[in-house]
Amino acid sequence: MLGRPEALAERFERDRPRLRAVAYRILGSLSEADDALQDAWLRADRADTSEVENLSGWLTTVVARVCLNMLRARDTRREQPLDEGPRTGVPGPDPAEEVQLADEVGFALLIVLDTLGPAERLAFVLHDMFDVPFDDIAAMLDKTPAATRQLASRARRRVRGVPAPDADLPRRRRAVDAYLAATRGGDFDALVSLLHPDVVLRADAAVVPTPEPVAVTGVEQVARGAMASMARARLTGVVLVDGRVGLAMAENGRLRVVLRFTFADDGLITGIDVIAEPDRLGELRISGIGA
Repeated sequence: MLGRPEALAERFERDRPRLRAVAYRILGSLSEADDALQDAWLRADRADTSEVENLSGWLTTVVARVCLNMLRARDTRREQPLDEGPRTGVPGPDPAEEVQLADEVGFALLIVLDTLGPAERLAFVLHDMFDVPFDDIAAMLDKTPAATRQLASRARRRVRGVPAPDADLPRRRRAVDAYLAATRGGDFDALVSLLHPDVVLRADAAVVPTPEPVAVTGVEQVARGAMASMARARLTGVVLVDGRVGLAMAENGRLRVVLRFTFADDGLITGIDVIAEPDRLGELRISGIGA
């Protein structure tokens, strides 16, 4: 029969895929999720687990607490500029794996989760995605179960989204879906077909970056600009931006860029506002959008 330390190590390795999934959904970053698992194992290995009856549940709690601390620490660290790579020389996870995981979870969901506070995000992910009881989550957050339910409920409303009354919402959703698909696929002609002849794209100074905001007019010029963002489009999802259909891109678990659209009566895109300045992003209300 295995001793307690060996049993803990065996259980951790057996549960690693699930624990990694928990960490990734809480943090939205694969590299941070792997860091959280490493930290969680070091904490677990030093702990006295002789009276722990449910090792899997206990390990989930340890991982969640580490992730919560990491979320809270984000507010005290300077955010990386949009095009700046990792600051350390340690190679991160395979970008293709990051994209695959984000696709499995849902780009839009990860983006909306990034707009939630740490406690809301933890409550929603643990309860709604992994069926962790509210009593257990409440203990992690030092709140009552009732207060924890309210946190998850608020997060759930944000994830589901409440679109503004708009009879054209389904048609505009299709147009934005098509814009994203064309950008991801590098389909220049498909993109051109979605744009009004007088389309204008405006990008703030943090997008390129440039000293001043940039304005681009004309179908071909705007389409070429969109083609230049193919790499970013892989981590972009369709969301509601202040109740209207738009696009948002998250990188390493952080909201980086938002696109707001305006439309002509015939459904063609007349304007694209590209937002990357942190202050402007913080003023937007990002929420999920139904199918």
